[in-house]
Amino acid sequence: MSKPPSVAGRALMAVGLMVGFYLLAAAIVAVLFYLPYAEYVYLHRLHLKIALLCVVGGIVIAWAVLPRVDRFEAPGPRLTAESQPRLFEQLNQVAHATGQEMPAEVYAVGDINAWVAQRGGLMGFGSRRVMGLGLPLLQQLTVSQFRAVLAHEFGHYFGGDTRLGPWVYKTRAAIGRTVQSLTDTGGGGSLLQIPFALYGRMFMRVTQSVSRQQEFSADALAARTVGARPLIEGLRVVHQTAPAFSAYWQHEVMPVIAAGYQPPVNEGFQRFTGSPKVVDAMAEGLAKELSEGTSDPFDSHPALRERIAALEQLPAGEIPANDPTAISLLDGAAEVESELLRQALSGVSGDFKQVAWEAVGESVYVPQWTKIVNANRDALAGLTLSGLPELARDPARLASRLKSPDGDPVPPDAAEGASGYVVSAAITLALQRKGWELEALPGTPVHMRHAGETLQPFSIWEELRTGKRTAEEWRDMLARFGLSEVSLDGIGAIDPGPVAGV
Repeated sequence: MSKPPSVAGRALMAVGLMVGFYLLAAAIVAVLFYLPYAEYVYLHRLHLKIALLCVVGGIVIAWAVLPRVDRFEAPGPRLTAESQPRLFEQLNQVAHATGQEMPAEVYAVGDINAWVAQRGGLMGFGSRRVMGLGLPLLQQLTVSQFRAVLAHEFGHYFGGDTRLGPWVYKTRAAIGRTVQSLTDTGGGGSLLQIPFALYGRMFMRVTQSVSRQQEFSADALAARTVGARPLIEGLRVVHQTAPAFSAYWQHEVMPVIAAGYQPPVNEGFQRFTGSPKVVDAMAEGLAKELSEGTSDPFDSHPALRERIAALEQLPAGEIPANDPTAISLLDGAAEVESELLRQALSGVSGDFKQVAWEAVGESVYVPQWTKIVNANRDALAGLTLSGLPELARDPARLASRLKSPDGDPVPPDAAEGASGYVVSAAITLALQRKGWELEALPGTPVHMRHAGETLQPFSIWEELRTGKRTAEEWRDMLARFGLSEVSLDGIGAIDPGPVAGV
């Protein structure tokens, strides 16, 4: 398979931009060092402050642009042909189909992504091929979609993109270091950074334009190798689920980790993406991207709809009737996930206990809610579940007395939101004390269940404030379950006695 003709042009452009930057830096350094010398030799004087600024500026620029050795750190557990024969069978097949050598190293990574790079060495010299495969990505893609994504990634090897990458990335890093270093020096440094900032902006526009073209070329190779249809569907999945995974990690996983527990991440993401609310949000986001998405001059990837439009002109390929998820190719997926999470948390102190998602509410959130309610017992004293409608109509009398879990006063601008959280936590704990069952699963609101009744305690406050739930409806429900006089201040242990039913 012959090299595409654009490779020489891309290489020439990258080399030209890199050389141009270093020539600019060398010229500015030379001028800075020459100015004090010229003043002393030709004018027979030396302004010490100006001379010092010139020398310091020249040294700062020279040090900032000096290329650094790429010290590659494994982004996750390494996958090998011995430990993952079925996965590597697919990798080898796609590598052979695209006429490429296998990467030297393949790693599991923790996001919705797959990537290839040349890592190690200096400016790409002495580097090796490395590939990263996201475990959440394998969970979301089918095998045919995964093969198409792999063909796209091998397309970057085929086009020479990964050999250009180190030049581009190192030059970007040098420009960034130069601008930052000159900013930190202050004084004349802020003026010296202007030509580098302007060059960096031009460098980004040009190299990102090249990067977008590389993506189109890699897509085309994948379509010719595996087919456009599986790649289009794979791209849709990636663009739909990547924002969801970011939200899932931040709002579901991190609170559990912060509490000292290690949840099953992939299982939780399956639950999260199966939630009707999340399904609707993902579909809405994808539809908006397909109808409105455009490429920015500083984007490294073309807009999804531009990529799909280009792919629809290429051979469609076939999708097999039996097309399992790509995670089925991975042996011991749970162990790989656990090792990936251990590596990610290696810099965090403490031991992390395994916890099932069904137990997260009791193990993680109940202690947090208990702490905030205990900190606000004085503010909640005398309040009962039946008194919530009046409190919701006049939340200011509670907001002004609220405290943080550490006992500090809540700032006035945060008091309104804090009122809803404190009251919702108190409602949840009050219901739990009366025997209601807590459920806090990924992608769904907190639920409390008992005798066929289901409540979302963190929605009640807003429902009462807006009138979506009337005071009469609320009190009727409380009366049916004998909850009218249950206090919100958290006093009292869990009631072991019977709970009134309908």
